[in-house]
Amino acid sequence: MRAHGTGTKSWLLSSVLLLGSPLLAATADAAQAEGHRHATAKLTASLQPHRISTRVTLASDVRGTKATHSTGKHSSVHSYGISCVPYARAASGIQVAGNAWQWWVNADGLYARGDRPEAGSVLNFRANGRMHLGHVAVVTRVVNQREVIVDHANWPGSGGRGGVSRDVVVVDVSEANNWSAVRVELGRGGTFGSVYPTYGFIYDRPDTGLVTASVSRPAPLPEINPIPSDLRPVAERPWRMMEEVAEAPHAKPFSTTR
Repeated sequence: MRAHGTGTKSWLLSSVLLLGSPLLAATADAAQAEGHRHATAKLTASLQPHRISTRVTLASDVRGTKATHSTGKHSSVHSYGISCVPYARAASGIQVAGNAWQWWVNADGLYARGDRPEAGSVLNFRANGRMHLGHVAVVTRVVNQREVIVDHANWPGSGGRGGVSRDVVVVDVSEANNWSAVRVELGRGGTFGSVYPTYGFIYDRPDTGLVTASVSRPAPLPEINPIPSDLRPVAERPWRMMEEVAEAPHAKPFSTTR
């Protein structure tokens, strides 16, 4: 009986295992397939590009800096060439800190300044409504009391934004001939632009505490094209006197007849 019972148990266990094997195999295959689907979905998601991304690329060279900024599908590119300040430093050797409008004050105690043009000096433009950071240009030649030749960078109309303009004529249009107001040549057609206020000239020599000023009499104002606009403060612009003539009423002719 014991042997028979043992054989019966063995037979029943073998039957259960035999019948359960397909079920266990199917369950294992399903679990494996589900795991494969999850792994595939995760891998696919990881390979998808982000819809919102930010990338900034900077590339610099001796001519200037170019920055590219892109976000998602929207992107903008801004290109800048060399500005007037680093060009003036390199061309003149005058190392003044700050933006162009700060050069005049920052040069105090370091470099001599004045209102007499000299080759190698830097003509310092003041800030104004059109040029908030001011401007600097390197004088390469003095033509006369009212005219100099300059090289400068980032001036619209000649070298253009970020470009370098060479052999540009600048004329003094100040009444006192002290180079406090100038006009810059536009292109090469002998046409000059608006009136720009200036501080004067910064020289490549130590500051001695004395301002170099012209001792000669003011030269006549140059005869050039009419002024498009005057960017000096209103108080510094010359008076525009208008002659007013009162017209007398017409008198009735005197008659000798009665």
